[in-house]
Amino acid sequence: MHYLDHAATTAVLPEAAEIACKVMTEQFGNPSSVHKMGIEASGILEHARKQVAAILNADPSEITFTSCGTEATNTAIFGACRRKGRGKHIITTAIEHSATLNTVRRLEQEGFEVTYLQPDADGHISVDDLRAAIRPDTVLLTCMLANNEVGTLLPVKEFGKILKKKAPNALFHIDAVQGLARVPIKPKLWNADFISVSGHKIGAPKGIGALYIKKGVRIQPLMLGGGQERGMRPGTEALPNIAAFGEACRLRLAQMDENDAKVAALCAQLKAGIAARFPWAVYNGKSDIPHVVNLSFPGCKSEVLLRVLEMHDVYVSSGSACAKGKASHVLAAMKLDHARIDSALRISFAPSNTPEDVEALLNALEEGTKRLRRE
Repeated sequence: MHYLDHAATTAVLPEAAEIACKVMTEQFGNPSSVHKMGIEASGILEHARKQVAAILNADPSEITFTSCGTEATNTAIFGACRRKGRGKHIITTAIEHSATLNTVRRLEQEGFEVTYLQPDADGHISVDDLRAAIRPDTVLLTCMLANNEVGTLLPVKEFGKILKKKAPNALFHIDAVQGLARVPIKPKLWNADFISVSGHKIGAPKGIGALYIKKGVRIQPLMLGGGQERGMRPGTEALPNIAAFGEACRLRLAQMDENDAKVAALCAQLKAGIAARFPWAVYNGKSDIPHVVNLSFPGCKSEVLLRVLEMHDVYVSSGSACAKGKASHVLAAMKLDHARIDSALRISFAPSNTPEDVEALLNALEEGTKRLRRE
């Protein structure tokens, strides 16, 4: 199998799986219980919190565990915007993940005004556009760190600086789901109030995420219940997943430079192969990270090409896994034509990939594009 769709999800790291299984079967106490097993479980919970805080350059008290990145993003956006008397204007971008876009659309229905910053043809968002969009009643800026479809980085450092200067009472949320373990996270430098992350993108199980909430920032929780997670996320903590997430963060942080070098080499191999075999292919966006490559093969419908690649046990995607069956809103926002969007593939790497995976992809693409372009 040649799996090159790691922006959608990735395999659980063996070390993370081992810890999850141990917690499930041996250390399964409730962290809220006051007996020995509960105290043990609480220790596991807080150890994992420290591990997640380390990769986020945060204090452990600033980390709230959630069920996923989407819940973390919802918590930040709804919490920031529903503070009484703070304003009714939100700024986001047209290339955000659906977790952000659908949440701000719901707030539009509640009477909020939303400004959607548009990307240029390369998938980048202008700092000047943000500066012009900020208003006295702006309550929140929410944007991603790294785009999940084309790999562009947003200028979050500049965004945070401008926002806090022009609208000091507005809050800043960053969706770092695709950036985690690929880009150093710097909440203080970025003036971030919230950062949402997800475990299953970096080798933890599905069903675990976290939200960085800057010290001193107060918002209402999405749900009500017990006092878990300092009242921000009620319900018994999913301790096996949390422990696995902590371990995945520890490993990814320790190996970040090595992993980046591996992925950069694979990306360079892919681009050299594309140039040699498919000079007619067109890159979509100017990716700022080597982990995500998006390109179109004119004359080849991506849906059909995906099936051909699958026959060769090669797996990529045609866009976000959370927008199954829909045309890419990111490529549409970049004003690419329908034919180019309809022939786009997203290839996304992880450190577990090998040069053989890239070669298998290139060979399968060669056979598939020849067949489809003949038809």
